[in-house]
Amino acid sequence: MFKRKIFRHQQLKFMILNLLAFTFIFTIFGVIIFNQVQSTLFSKTDTELLSFRENMADHPEGDIKSPLPQKPSGPLNERQNNPNPRIMIVHWNKDGQILNKDEIGTVFYENYLQDYKLDKTNIDKITMTVIDGLYNFRYILYKDTNENDNIAYKQLLINVDAEQTILNNFGKLIIICSAIFIVLSISASYILSKKMMQPIIQSWNKQTEFVENASHELRTPLTIIQNKLELLLTAPQEKIASKFENIALSLAETRRLSKLTSDLLTLARADSAETQVVKQPFQVDSFIQNICIPYQEIAESQDKYFCLNLNCDIQMEADEVRIHQLLVILLDNALKYTGEHDSIGVKTYLEDQKVVLEVSDTGIGIKEENRKQIFDRFYREDKARTRESGGVGLGLSIAQWIVEQHNGTIKALPNQPKGTIFKVKLPK
Repeated sequence: MFKRKIFRHQQLKFMILNLLAFTFIFTIFGVIIFNQVQSTLFSKTDTELLSFRENMADHPEGDIKSPLPQKPSGPLNERQNNPNPRIMIVHWNKDGQILNKDEIGTVFYENYLQDYKLDKTNIDKITMTVIDGLYNFRYILYKDTNENDNIAYKQLLINVDAEQTILNNFGKLIIICSAIFIVLSISASYILSKKMMQPIIQSWNKQTEFVENASHELRTPLTIIQNKLELLLTAPQEKIASKFENIALSLAETRRLSKLTSDLLTLARADSAETQVVKQPFQVDSFIQNICIPYQEIAESQDKYFCLNLNCDIQMEADEVRIHQLLVILLDNALKYTGEHDSIGVKTYLEDQKVVLEVSDTGIGIKEENRKQIFDRFYREDKARTRESGGVGLGLSIAQWIVEQHNGTIKALPNQPKGTIFKVKLPK
């Protein structure tokens, strides 16, 4: 129950973070698009205002007087220099009164500009204004340099109702789309949070299983050692020879405990990426042959056949200590799960420009449905048999980690007519 509560809390946290990220991205995207559309819509009118102002500066005597210039009749490239007919010129005196009412038009002035006040805060800047609360204009206000008239300021206005309507509609569309995207992002955030929680849950379960299995494996030898030592304490006057079995069993469990803790430490360092491999060049066949010599003797003492077939007389770069550990794990398993008159083979060769190491046996083999699980930590196909042989299910996990650290692969394949082949492929 507590675990589920933690998972739900973490999933909700991920969901909120994803939702905030999506909302932030959509908001920034909407603002950028809106500003770009606004800039594009008003760039033409702003250019026209500035061009008209320059044109008026070239005619200080007042040649350009009409707010509605005559329709140009020349070619297109000639008409491009003519001002926009939507532009209106307003002349202001120092007291903020309009001087060119006749040029503007009496009807337009009385209906719209009669109550319009001069705003001197944005001189020489293109500014947006709304006249009569309905009509949108962009204008530029600048001082008149001609001292021979009563004009103090000139204002160029251009109507942008069409552009503003497009911009308002586009803004509404952006808001609606953003709202839809945010609603969709809630679903996406929920799905992503579930996906993000899956590896966390898997790691949690693996860690819990690892701790439980480790505790169980550590408890058994510790219990045996404790019981045997307590028995020794009950007879302090006895000689060592009479308690030989208890002492020998305690030492065996101590060695088993030492190996288990060493394996656990290796896997813990592997998980934390603390243990690093140190690669050095070495001769493959001679290296493997030296490792196999003591195992040949052990196999012969157990009436087992040991065969070496080395066909990789080249150098490879790898961590000798880790490759030695890998081969020891595979050979130990081969010896554990083979009986009298069974065979154990070690073979090397090149395949796809990679070094291949095969350790085969004709022992009890591995069931097909269990081959994918044998590299899991503490997994044992036959717990009773492995308990007798002293295995705890960590060797192949360490072997897989060693191979992965060398960018290689390891597979368990069936051997015919019986037994198992462990095939390791490592880059040169």
